[in-house]
Amino acid sequence: MSIIEKAVERLEQLQRAAGNDNAAARQEPVVPDAPAAIPPVPVAAAVERPEVKEPAAVAPAPPRAHNPDRFVDIDLDRLHSIGIVTPNAPRSLIGDEFRIVKRPLLRNVQGKGAAEVKNANLIMVTSSLPGEGKSFSSINLAISMAMELDHTVLLIDADVSRPSVLNILGLPPRKGLMDVLTSNDMQLGDVLLKTNIEKLSLLPAGTPHPRATELLASDAMNHLLAELAERYSDRIIVFDSPPLLVTTESRVLATHMGQIVMVVESNRTTQAAVKQALATIDSCPVRLMLLNKAQQTSGGSYGYGYGYGYGYGYGQGPREGA
Repeated sequence: MSIIEKAVERLEQLQRAAGNDNAAARQEPVVPDAPAAIPPVPVAAAVERPEVKEPAAVAPAPPRAHNPDRFVDIDLDRLHSIGIVTPNAPRSLIGDEFRIVKRPLLRNVQGKGAAEVKNANLIMVTSSLPGEGKSFSSINLAISMAMELDHTVLLIDADVSRPSVLNILGLPPRKGLMDVLTSNDMQLGDVLLKTNIEKLSLLPAGTPHPRATELLASDAMNHLLAELAERYSDRIIVFDSPPLLVTTESRVLATHMGQIVMVVESNRTTQAAVKQALATIDSCPVRLMLLNKAQQTSGGSYGYGYGYGYGYGYGQGPREGA
């Protein structure tokens, strides 16, 4: 074999070897070098961020509604027909009379009297004997005061032996004062009644109790009166209490009162009975007298001939009035 032939054969071998390498390159794709692995960061070495607590979602307040167990609807037209002051009635003689009655009481509550009166917002309405009109006067006074702009009023039926406030207002019996004093689980707010008369609330007498006098003289009653007098300084509390010469409950209550209104029935209650009753409450600094059921005369209608009318429903003769 000549040198030329050997050179040609060697060239063919090299070309065949180069072709085999290209085919292998086409069958095995080239994988790029993987980057160096990054070691995971230990939890302890992680940067701590301050914990941000999401604010708790505040549920929208439900629309305010009267609790049916603590709201009572008083028939104002009925009250007006039996001679009681109502905020929706036309001006009347009885309304003006109780405006006069409440004015000195309110001055003492506001600290504008001749001297400062402790617990001036605690007002007890009582009488010497039954039937003189103390409950009638208590309700009228409470409603008239509730018509003021700067005060709210709580009317308490403290005549626990013969409660009558709810009956006069046309309402059924409810739990009240006696239940709070005898129960460890019942609070004052559980028995207070809101009414459809703005700024007037009621506290019924509650369940009758044979030891009512002792309960009214108890520490529980003292704490209750202190709460009423101090916690709600802008609230006037009117107590319809028993007659002074029949029971002892009103004498116990009188020791806590700032002001007392004693109702005297015209042409019936004797001077001796009035003096005896006043002697039982001499510890109270302010004692006012209210003459009730006076005979109406022609002069009593002065200034009321302008169309407002009376509408008392009592007819002629003695009437309930201040």
